[in-house]
Parts: sequence; structure tokens; C-alpha cells
Amino acid sequence: MPIVVNLDVMLAKRKMQSKELAERLGITTVNLSILKTGKAKGVRFDTLESICRELDCQPGDILEYRED
Repeated sequence: MPIVVNLDVMLAKRKMQSKELAERLGITTVNLSILKTGKAKGVRFDTLESICRELDCQPGDILEYRED
């Protein structure tokens, strides 16, 4: 898939665990895991906004386009 989710990278940079981020966002760890592994079919802008706010980053830090 040409869209790569770099959420693990940002979590590591911020020294935060997935569980903590999920709690801050008010979503389940399972849903966050689906997003982290790139298995999500989409992401809502308000969720992306919340992730960026909590991790102090830009959407481009989390989502990346790579040609096959």
C-alpha cells in the first residue's frame, strides 16, 4: 500500500506508549493498533487532529506516501 503510517516512529520519539495515546484520544488500543499497522481503511480528520495535538507533530509526520 502506498500510504505508510509512521505512528510508531512518532510514539518512540515522544517516548509514549500506545496505551497512553489511546487513553488520551479516547479510543481503544485495538483501534489504535489497526491504525498503526496500516490496516485501517481511513482515518477521520478529527482523530488525526487529536493525534497531532497529543504528539505535537504534523499529519505528514504520521502519514507518508511511497510509490510501489
